[in-house]
This record gives sequence, C-alpha cells and structure tokens, in this order.
Amino acid sequence: MNRSFWGVFVIMLGVASILFIVLFQTITNTDEHNSQLLKEVTEAAMWDSVDYGYYRKNGVYRINKEKFVEVFLRRFAESASRSREYDVAFYDVNELPPKVSIQVTSKVNSGSITATLGSSDQTDFTLSNRIDAILETPY
Repeated sequence: MNRSFWGVFVIMLGVASILFIVLFQTITNTDEHNSQLLKEVTEAAMWDSVDYGYYRKNGVYRINKEKFVEVFLRRFAESASRSREYDVAFYDVNELPPKVSIQVTSKVNSGSITATLGSSDQTDFTLSNRIDAILETPY
C-alpha cells in the first residue's frame, strides 16, 4: 500500500511539472513572438511612411503620422496570432525627426492547460511589449 501511494505521487508530480513547463513555454513563446513582431513591423512601417517629397526638397527624412499608423496596424494584423487579443497603443509619433513609441499588450490564458487537470481555475497573463524607435538612415 505504501509503495502504491508513492507511485501515484510520482505520477501526479510528473503530470504537474509537465503542465507547468507547457504553461511557461506558451508565455515565453508569445512574449518573444510579440517583441520580434513589434520590432520588425515598426521598422518596416517607418520606412513605408517616409515622405519622399519632403526628403527631395529638404534632404531630411520625415514620416507621415497617419500613414505610419495605417501601415503599422495593417502589417501587425497580417502577422499577429489570430487566437489572441491585442491592444496597440501609440504614445508618441513624431514626424521630424522620425520617432515612435508603441506599446502592444496581449493576454495569454491558461484555460487549455488547466482544463486537462480538471480544475476550473483560469489564469490570465498580460504580456506587454514597448518599443521606442528612431528611424536610422545610412547617411
């Protein structure tokens, strides 16, 4: 009887540790995906929104605010995970010099993981990524 309880304990400990690893792997992958996506989309949207007429006239790079926001949201929506809800906040968009401050917040819930254990507890994790970017030119 004593050994059977130890066997059940070891099996339950193994299942709990695997679920713990899966939970943190999901959180880590989501955070890494969001940060890389935010970085790449911000840079691409800044280059897409450069006002080349102003550059030809004055020799200085300038971005268009409205075009930047439109291009950023379109590119982000194309590449973001469709299973998550995102909150995108633009804190600062300067046209000259080209500088932006953006924060992306997403929620990761542990509902699928805790459902396998049979418990009804569901924990939401809020992941927030923020970037302050300046358009760097090769000159």
